[in-house]
Amino acid sequence: MAIQFDLIPSETRLTANGEGQPYDIRASQTRTFLCSMSISEQIEQESVDISVWGSEDGQNWGKMPLLKMPQRFYRGETRQILDLSSKPEVHFLRAAWELARWGRVAPHPMFVLGFRLTEVPAFARQAG
Repeated sequence: MAIQFDLIPSETRLTANGEGQPYDIRASQTRTFLCSMSISEQIEQESVDISVWGSEDGQNWGKMPLLKMPQRFYRGETRQILDLSSKPEVHFLRAAWELARWGRVAPHPMFVLGFRLTEVPAFARQAG
């Protein structure tokens, strides 16, 4: 059965930069994940950047993310593939987010979103 987990739980209200909890991915068979970011609420004149970070021990997250989702400004869903098959040393994943606001009305950005990873199953091999 494919692994599925929320690096940012659905309907989470974000108002400042931050990072999520680490998830252990050692049980993954394929180490390939469909990353889905779903924004359900936002205010105008703001952006969100979500990145996925990897760690061998759940403590050291390195200096570069494994994946950066496209920057988003509005409601909707964005998907991208994260392939870790060539990075067997990565045992943990976590999300980080950066919010920016350039509007004059409210001083702080606000997004309500979720960020889910779903393992992509291995393709069935056919006997020839």
